Amino acid sequence: MLRYIIKVLLTSILIVTISEVGKRNSIMAAIYASLPLTTFLAMIWLYLDTHDVGKVVSLSWNVLLAVIPSYVFLISFPLLVKSGLSFWIALFLSVVFTALAYWLYVMTLKYFGIHI
Repeated sequence: MLRYIIKVLLTSILIVTISEVGKRNSIMAAIYASLPLTTFLAMIWLYLDTHDVGKVVSLSWNVLLAVIPSYVFLISFPLLVKSGLSFWIALFLSVVFTALAYWLYVMTLKYFGIHI
């Protein structure tokens, strides 16, 4: 139970830190957010929980493959906001576009025999 509490606290601190830095310096917050810190923490937690390096390697490769469709969100959200949509509508549409991109991406990878 203590390990679970530590996981939640460290991960929460990471997110709160990025949002607080973003209030003062959006470029630094973007750099922090773009670092694979959550992947880094997830790999540590997975290894400590399972001691299975194979699972950690698999997670790493799958994260690498899964990052590509996330660009749909990072591109569509600012474009939608700049086009005049409200924050919430732009956020919602960006999530929908990203979900569709992930589905299309997974289906395309499956077609080529790659399963994530």
